[in-house]
Amino acid sequence: MGQKVHPGGMRVGVIHDWKSNWYTGTKEFPEALLEDIKIREHIYNKLSHAGLSDVLIRKDKQRITIDIYTARPGIVIGKSGAEVDALRKEIHGMTHKNVHININEIKRPELDAKLVAQSIAEQLQNRVSFRRAMKRSLASAMRSGAHGVKVQCGGRLGGTEMSRSESYSEGRVPLHTIRADIDYGFVEAKTTFGRIGVKVWINKGEIMPEGFESVAQQKETRLGDQDTARRLGGRTEGLSASRESSRSRAQDREGLGPVQKRRPRRGGGKRRGTQDNVERPRTDEEAVSAEGREQPEIEPQVEETPAAQPPVRDSGPGEGVPGGPGGSPAEESAEEPKKDAES
Repeated sequence: MGQKVHPGGMRVGVIHDWKSNWYTGTKEFPEALLEDIKIREHIYNKLSHAGLSDVLIRKDKQRITIDIYTARPGIVIGKSGAEVDALRKEIHGMTHKNVHININEIKRPELDAKLVAQSIAEQLQNRVSFRRAMKRSLASAMRSGAHGVKVQCGGRLGGTEMSRSESYSEGRVPLHTIRADIDYGFVEAKTTFGRIGVKVWINKGEIMPEGFESVAQQKETRLGDQDTARRLGGRTEGLSASRESSRSRAQDREGLGPVQKRRPRRGGGKRRGTQDNVERPRTDEEAVSAEGREQPEIEPQVEETPAAQPPVRDSGPGEGVPGGPGGSPAEESAEEPKKDAES
């Protein structure tokens, strides 16, 4: 149901204030409410081309103070304040009370949801492609520092016969998070083929309660500001900052205790598959090891096998004759069976 509720009305009394501040009895309440509605309608109709974002009203019994927030204050003021004086006289004629008008300039209109919706509606009335208008406004809002943007257009988009709705979003838009500052704007584009509704949600960050700073004992900063300060080399806030500072100055990390220094690894920085404390073999011709120590020259040792020598024989009178003194015992044993066979 969070998407069916107006994001501003859901946060009224928590992080947003009322747009009308006055108090009356039960009988005077309807008249005061109608008076507010008429004042707002008159201002929006007369200054529709001035880029109005918001109109705040504070009323007493005899005095009305109106705060107008606009992106084009020059159009609202006019030459030497002529437009403001005319508007003051008109509202005085409607209410018969003293009217004071304050004009405030919006310096970053890309982060105002109502102004973004108005710009998209104007582009749709000028026959600009709705996809191009939505994506362009989305990119400009994110570039200006928004934490998240969501844009939705509904109606006969592109002049088609059947109406539909398309939306584009970027970043975070947490509608159920009450502390998230969600700005919402709705404008209707009056085209020749019907009306197209434009809705814009812009997340401007988180608004923390008043006692949060005293509990945390530090200034609350958003994650985007921390990242930007870290990239620029400035001072960062939060738990991540205390961790970074503890590496160099050994401070406490928000009550987590001092950071213990790690002991360096043996043998250098990165681990390798092999042991680093083992001497490596020589890798170059200058007899220097991989660690830079000199080593003696290694000569290859090759075992020599002795050459085969022929058997030595005794030279006698009966050399080579079987049965002689120089004969071998194998030959003598071979002739003995022959003699037995003859006998």
